[in-house]
Amino acid sequence: MRCPNYTGFKPRVRMGSADDDPARESARPAPSLPEGGTSLLRGGKDLQRGVASWYGPGFHGRTTANGEKFNMGEMTAAHKTLPFGTRVLVHNPRTGKEVVVRINDRGPYARGRVIDLSKAAAHALGMKTRGHDAVVLREVLPARAGQNMIASAETGANP
Repeated sequence: MRCPNYTGFKPRVRMGSADDDPARESARPAPSLPEGGTSLLRGGKDLQRGVASWYGPGFHGRTTANGEKFNMGEMTAAHKTLPFGTRVLVHNPRTGKEVVVRINDRGPYARGRVIDLSKAAAHALGMKTRGHDAVVLREVLPARAGQNMIASAETGANP
């Protein structure tokens, strides 16, 4: 059963359609990334697709599964299997918005959900009032400038 607002996912590989014009492909805008030090990141391969929900007020200040205090104002998330500290780009195809979150908790425990986002991440994706929405989880890759790898500002490494 699908949500009545389900927009579907666009295939990443097209086969023999009239839209296979390479000039049109290169004119496609790059995915938007949140501000605040993550502008050096880009989305890689799809990890998972499914429904995301969010949690916040009842858990704010409580200890997460990795031992830190949960802050609903940070860009964090709960996932069942991804290692703690993993950064994941979460894309909402309905709104077209993307956000990078850090896994710091386990869950979701609601059946059929793939990730639980913090209140701030849900707000950034435009799904806070809905409570849940279809998402695509993508790996986060560092951006490249020419052939050199650019280090993230968070790691403190120089290019």
